[in-house]
Amino acid sequence: MALLDGEVYEAYRSELLSRYRLLLRTLGNKVPKDKAKQIREAFDFAARAHEGTVRKSGEPYIFHPLAVAQIAAGELGLGATSVISALLHDVVEDTDVTNEDIERKFGSKVASIINGLTKISVVFETVDKDTSVQAENFKKMLLTLGEDLRVILIKLCDRLHNMRTLGSVPEKTKLKIASETLYIYAPLAHRLGLNVIKTEMEDLALKYTDPGSYKEISNKIAESKISRQKYIKEFIEPLTLELKETGINIFEIKGRPKSIYSIHRKMAQQAIPFEEVYDAFAIRVIVDEPIYKEKSDCWRVYSIITDQYRPHEGRLRDWLSRPKNNGYSALHTTVLGPKGRWVEVQIRSKRMDDIAERGLAAHWKYKAAQEGEDPTPQDIAFETWLNAVKDTLENNDLSALDLVNEFKHTLLGEEIYVFTPKGDVKSMPMSSVALDFGFAIHTEVGLKTIGAKVNNKLVPINHPLKNGDIVEIITTQKPRASIQWIDIVKTGRAKSKIREYLKDLRTAEAAVGRKMMEDVFHKQSIEFTEKHIQQLTKYYKYPSSNDFFHDVADSKINLSTDTILEILFKKPNLTEPSEESPVKKEKKRNAGQIVFGEDYETPYSLARCCNPLPGEPIFGFITVSDGVKIHRTTCPNASRLMSQYGYRIIPTSWQKNYDKAFDAQLSVRGIDDVGIVSKIADIISKDLEVNMKSINIRANDDGTFGGRIDVLVNNSQDLEILVNRIKSAHKFIEVSRIENVE
Repeated sequence: MALLDGEVYEAYRSELLSRYRLLLRTLGNKVPKDKAKQIREAFDFAARAHEGTVRKSGEPYIFHPLAVAQIAAGELGLGATSVISALLHDVVEDTDVTNEDIERKFGSKVASIINGLTKISVVFETVDKDTSVQAENFKKMLLTLGEDLRVILIKLCDRLHNMRTLGSVPEKTKLKIASETLYIYAPLAHRLGLNVIKTEMEDLALKYTDPGSYKEISNKIAESKISRQKYIKEFIEPLTLELKETGINIFEIKGRPKSIYSIHRKMAQQAIPFEEVYDAFAIRVIVDEPIYKEKSDCWRVYSIITDQYRPHEGRLRDWLSRPKNNGYSALHTTVLGPKGRWVEVQIRSKRMDDIAERGLAAHWKYKAAQEGEDPTPQDIAFETWLNAVKDTLENNDLSALDLVNEFKHTLLGEEIYVFTPKGDVKSMPMSSVALDFGFAIHTEVGLKTIGAKVNNKLVPINHPLKNGDIVEIITTQKPRASIQWIDIVKTGRAKSKIREYLKDLRTAEAAVGRKMMEDVFHKQSIEFTEKHIQQLTKYYKYPSSNDFFHDVADSKINLSTDTILEILFKKPNLTEPSEESPVKKEKKRNAGQIVFGEDYETPYSLARCCNPLPGEPIFGFITVSDGVKIHRTTCPNASRLMSQYGYRIIPTSWQKNYDKAFDAQLSVRGIDDVGIVSKIADIISKDLEVNMKSINIRANDDGTFGGRIDVLVNNSQDLEILVNRIKSAHKFIEVSRIENVE
């Protein structure tokens, strides 16, 4: 910054000090003097280290660590050590400062946190063919869960600020960062109970992955604000009077709209417009009572609410008795409010609300306050989840990429509770099957599973489990695991144990194959050396000698003495390694950008999972054997592909004025009426002159109709016009695009 002229430099210094003072005000007066001094030293140290560097937005780089520290203190309520670490979180990676320098000046605890943050700073970078540094470093990040949770919390603050300033980075980088955030960081924030951060991350990610939907929903939320506030007031007023008479200390009753992302997800899942998302907001009742009275008063509030409004059967969610693994605790119910509208009501204490919004940071605060007391249900729930994370990480047989998938789909997902016949309860990922339960009991039980009884009914090993099921595993005498089981089970523990068993089995078979080959060599007086083994392995294009020996034992390779002599002594040129992998070849050919509609050496085609149309934002993904697949950026698979295989993503755009017609499939349903099919056909063929490939619509016995229409359109705008025109054919008709056509 020394290169700036005096006036600009003074403006920079003024803004820098203003942001620093805001951070101090956020921390308040409770910071000990020695910590306050360290915070000032950390600020000065970071400012000097980053002096002269700017972010892509053009602002001085030091504003970023200041913002991360502000989020940590203001939005998560973290303390002085976390703030110091947040201020310094980039200095080791981005400057000449070493971790030893940090330890000498700020102590071992801050240095340990900075070291953890530096290890995971390259999460989601790229590497060679089918491995990713992001996965390896994500594993390192998860390892810090068992060491110091502040590493993860500060990393989430860092990612949130990057999302808030994402507008200044290139388009490809925006999509990549937004996809990573949706795929891993938002679910991780959710699992750690950081609801506010999770919600903002999801909304910001949607803003960049699907800007049209984001703008449409945010505008409609703004437009409906006055009517929503009026309805919330009408709903709350009679409750407030009733609750005041009970003597319960009510801290707050308020209505809050759902996040833009959650509304978008519901619209997509149920194929409904914004106007039909009736639970677009929720009422929250927060009681202000000591811990020992929380549960009883929450149930009293529930009783008063359900006396006033009729509850929806089957929509009561009791997380008071058994909190979620992230510590979340509350009562949820849905009641029929004024004007016949269903309204979700959440009931919790002030302490529960604090934990729900700020997660572990708040949980630590309450835990410290009750030190010496028995662990709360939140303590037990979170410890259970943390132990599951540690178990997963300790399994060295699980690849880094498998770990990311396991963490995403099981450890970050919702859980169900399944019982043994003796009444013991097991927490399982929601997608678990009977075979997963066998491995949850014990590895030996899982390996010997042949079936199960679920609620006293015989079921196969792939039977999906539901909350509350009573499961008894049926076993045989010997292990019977096979490679097909890996596709059946859903949990990382089960997959890992199956792989471990199969690996041991394969190693034993390879030893048999090696002995067979050794006997063949000795019979013909050929020296059995590692060099000769490698020649045979390369000739038959096996990745390792173990794989080669395994197939010898399995009779897939039958080597005669003549063949061995031919390979080893007459054709040395055949021993050269096999050619480069398809992914690397494709990567070299596609270093630039693909413009769909132009000719390239590498074949490319539209992905069937999302069937993109001209006008929609797209990207290319290099497959191993099928060229480049073109996906929409809003494809259901986009987040996973961009997060895990960023190095195989190619910037892609549509050729201007591309005049080829594309397949599009529409789902149509509604109330049956005379001539409705004819009206729809006329709109497509006569009014809009769209080429209709097929139409399959049939009337149902319940007075509705439904079916599918396949058309050829030039771009997404034409399809949107077509959808809107079909909707106008009848008051009660729904039309949606079928995305996955496989």
